[in-house]
Amino acid sequence: MTGAANIVNEFKARMAFSFHTSKISFMNTYSGHTFHIPVMGLGYTIDTPIKVARFGISSVVSIIQDHLVEQMREFHSRENGEDYVPVHADDIDHRAKRITAYLDLMQLIVTRQMDEMKALPFEQGNDLVKYFRLLPEQSALKRFYLQMLTMHGKQKEFFQSQLKHLIVPGAIDVNIMTKINNANYTKNDELLPMEYADAISALRGFANSKLQSSVVFSAGLNPRLYAFLEQYPDFYPDHKGKLKKKIILKVSDYRSALIQGKFLAKKGLWISEFRIESGLNCGGHAFPTEGYLLGPILEEFKNKKKELVAELFEICSRVWREKNNRGLATDPAIRITVQGGIGTYMEDSFLREYYQLDGTGWGSPFLLVPEVTNVDKHTLRALSLAKKEDYFLSHASPLGIPFNNFRSSTSEHQRLERIEKKRPGSPCYQKFLSFNTEFTEKPICVSSREYQEKKLRQLDSLNLSAAEYKQEFESITGKDCLCEGLSASVLLENKLPLSHKLKAVTICPGPNLAYFSAVSTLEEMVGHIYGRLNIRNSLSRPHMFFNELKMYIDYLKTEIQKSASKLTEKQYTYFSSFRTNLLDGANYYKHLISKMTLELDEKKKRMQEEIDSLKNLILELDFSEIALAS
Repeated sequence: MTGAANIVNEFKARMAFSFHTSKISFMNTYSGHTFHIPVMGLGYTIDTPIKVARFGISSVVSIIQDHLVEQMREFHSRENGEDYVPVHADDIDHRAKRITAYLDLMQLIVTRQMDEMKALPFEQGNDLVKYFRLLPEQSALKRFYLQMLTMHGKQKEFFQSQLKHLIVPGAIDVNIMTKINNANYTKNDELLPMEYADAISALRGFANSKLQSSVVFSAGLNPRLYAFLEQYPDFYPDHKGKLKKKIILKVSDYRSALIQGKFLAKKGLWISEFRIESGLNCGGHAFPTEGYLLGPILEEFKNKKKELVAELFEICSRVWREKNNRGLATDPAIRITVQGGIGTYMEDSFLREYYQLDGTGWGSPFLLVPEVTNVDKHTLRALSLAKKEDYFLSHASPLGIPFNNFRSSTSEHQRLERIEKKRPGSPCYQKFLSFNTEFTEKPICVSSREYQEKKLRQLDSLNLSAAEYKQEFESITGKDCLCEGLSASVLLENKLPLSHKLKAVTICPGPNLAYFSAVSTLEEMVGHIYGRLNIRNSLSRPHMFFNELKMYIDYLKTEIQKSASKLTEKQYTYFSSFRTNLLDGANYYKHLISKMTLELDEKKKRMQEEIDSLKNLILELDFSEIALAS
């Protein structure tokens, strides 16, 4: 046997051993990373793949705001020496075309980055070595890299060449919030067909792109949007049984996953991943459950995963046969991941190992990593100096969904200043959240000045008590413009033109960011995720499960207080069920603590005391004496 053949056989043997002993699921083996970076706002992660994909890290881009997408395409085209040909707004399909062009540009840039990186030598300080340094220790690829460092001569050269062949970029995934699907109009105010609605246009933009990645659908089932998926062959297995484009559903519980999964399966559309997110301990819009906590939800997914995969595969297979479609080339698999409030390596490890998850999402902490997200310097400093009470659950979203907010943001200051000047509300230019027809035939946004002025005039005519008036006034004027606010930071940071000179920044971190203060590098944050170092601040931090439970207790308490004078039968039933679910969740956690093997005994003892204290708070939520409405 020749020397070259010996090297090849040794390489194969070592790789086979590494993959066999890796704790990471085979799906993740080659990229190596166990986490992804979720979408954040409209602009905070809009070009994150250009910053992290070459290191094998997957991230999610918001594509709904096509004007911002077009600005970023122009910016990155010029930064990377590419010709920029604008897609003008007078093109009837400009939304989809802008999105397609931007996604193709990102694909081109990341592909070029990978080619350049593979041409580098293995020398400290460059991106090639950084790729491997960032990987978790249990990654097969990381172990193989460390083995290579001990070698010499031709053997080392051969192993280095094979390592370069094995590295792959992280995914460039996109997010579409299903509720943002407004109809659009021509310049002459003629209503356009539904295919030009916002979310459907965004879907078409992704479907027509060269990306082989996933679309993340968030905010629940939208039958009209999902129906358009059937038009695009890339969402179905090709002649080789592979999916060029995949579907990820962001869900809050198992029931939601099953309902949406079956709806899509009946169209022959396979769900490649269910991305479970905490109902309250998350960034951006919050979708609180009826007191169902993250731990018990994950337990249900763990226990029913095989059943879920089998049921969806059976439905899909029937449709594929009817359509003469080959079906999947490999055994059906659905990734289950979780995000929302994860803050330590031990929490991350426990989630993946105990609940047998395929990965985790780390979002808000990356807002303190300028290499990764677009946070302007003023906001970045405010986040680094923030206190726990600066993060709060607000009603700022025009969608009427609770929204995690930041008190020190310039948009929150602007909102209050406008009220003080008796000019509440925002000018409305983007109109992505225009749904209200209470005063107008054409929908307008409830955060707009036009709506709030009309609504406040109506409020003045109702002769309410001072307390009732104050509550209604705050409810009306609490709504803020998200279209401009969630876009402003990336424009400020990259010195790009501001839309109508509106520079107030809205930022929506999850409350978990209260436990991080240090502005960090990518390597430091990834090191924190994998337990190589700790970059949390000194603030005492309960376990993520207990943080979420306390948020739910506070949320239920607030909802009860809103109905302090009288309850409907429906509210009474809702509160009773909510409280029971919280108690069941607390009891579940009390038994779960002993299974957290990475935690020290002293820490587990404190956790038992914490859960007992939280149970008492739940028991104190008494609404039995509130009168029922007749």
